[in-house]
Amino acid sequence: MGGGLPVDESVRGRPAPGLLPYIAGYSGYRQAGTAPAVHLGLPSPELTLIFTLDDPLFLAVHPDPGQPAGAYDSLAGGLHTRPALITHDGRQSGVQLRLSPLGSRALLGLPAGELAGLDVPAAELFGRLDAEIRERLRAEPTWPGRFAVLDQMLLPLLGGSTEGTGSAVGQAGRRHHSGRAARAEVSPEVAHAWRLLLRSGGGLQVSTLAEHTGWSERHLRTAFRVETGLTPKAAARVIRFHRARVLLRRRVERGEPPALADLAVACGYYDQAHLAREFRELAGCPPSAWVAAECRNVQAPAGDLVAASQA
Repeated sequence: MGGGLPVDESVRGRPAPGLLPYIAGYSGYRQAGTAPAVHLGLPSPELTLIFTLDDPLFLAVHPDPGQPAGAYDSLAGGLHTRPALITHDGRQSGVQLRLSPLGSRALLGLPAGELAGLDVPAAELFGRLDAEIRERLRAEPTWPGRFAVLDQMLLPLLGGSTEGTGSAVGQAGRRHHSGRAARAEVSPEVAHAWRLLLRSGGGLQVSTLAEHTGWSERHLRTAFRVETGLTPKAAARVIRFHRARVLLRRRVERGEPPALADLAVACGYYDQAHLAREFRELAGCPPSAWVAAECRNVQAPAGDLVAASQA
């Protein structure tokens, strides 16, 4: 990318049908010659997987405050309840994948719980495949071509390939599962509870989820956290917050008033004050400040309402 007019691209793509149970969507972004900026990586019900195209991604603050700041050519981030802080100097580009915690075993080779609150180089999970994906993405001149590369590279992983796996995850030394054992199915009970939470917008109690699974509340909490990285209560909170901020952003981008009191009721909060407290705790700022800072951020398209998921 040379001189001339600023570049500001943001494109969304749909994964191949075979990947849709695991990946809710692709987002391509490229900026150059724009003003330096700071972006909040907020809690959501989706894991983040990013492959950069030009400059590395720089995280100034991780959800886990114990992780040092650092630059990443590619990154995998687990579910979290604290914001990350991403900065750039006017240049950033890459492809972001919205990965369901229910798809983590199939695509990353380990349960999403092992990545809870962490950001790790994707090479720790994909091995040599990570460099190959980035090389092929950079060689493609168009966004549809880049999304097609991801389909081609990721679909074979669903067949149980173990190439590139087997390293340790993060500085904590958590064991990285490899091989077919790591790709064991998520328990039907946890998967059902997760999908119920998503469909309800985070509006179900743990007792209700337990009734639907046939498990005790205690057993469900333990198994759910091991699989996803969050307890059912924390997951409901994150899902509710994610829905609220996506709807808020859509309203603002359509030129409508935020109407925070109505938004709070629609998303299951007691009142506007409750919504504001959740924003301060999960985003580190009130809703108005988040809207002002984030509406032009290219890494967070307004259409990212929970789809599966997830991913």
